[in-house]
Amino acid sequence: MHLTRSRLPFPWRRENRRGFTLIELLVVIAIIGILASIVLASLNSARRKSRDARRVADIKQLQLALELYFDANNSAYPAALSALAPTYIPTVPNDPLGGAYNYVACTTLYHIAAGIEEQTNPALQSDRDAGVNTICSTDAINGTLDANNSTAACASGSGRSCYDVSP
Repeated sequence: MHLTRSRLPFPWRRENRRGFTLIELLVVIAIIGILASIVLASLNSARRKSRDARRVADIKQLQLALELYFDANNSAYPAALSALAPTYIPTVPNDPLGGAYNYVACTTLYHIAAGIEEQTNPALQSDRDAGVNTICSTDAINGTLDANNSTAACASGSGRSCYDVSP
């Protein structure tokens, strides 16, 4: 007579399992959540850098259009950036987060500024860094008008560094 081992249905045997346990599912979901948060954190940094690159490019485009306007209009800059479109620039660019760039014009000088989100942006090393009331006597970007406007891109307390240019 031959003896055989009986196969009892134990829960740890592989042939009786039909799915994942709750613990296994929770571990997989936790790992996916951690990976997703790491990816989103690096994606936000890339978005900030992208918006800053667009701001610097927009300011350079505006500078070129202002110089074209200056040459064509008896050596004077326009009172508003809207005077540049569509003759000197197709459309006047706006900040990627909304709103217009800060612009102040005097007769033979102008000052454009944008708030840069990344404090380590290399463009901040080569900008104007104009002091209070050094461009025009009523400089709305760095003058006393800006100090009271917390929504301005370059206002103190906005959390951004000021990238500003002039001729």
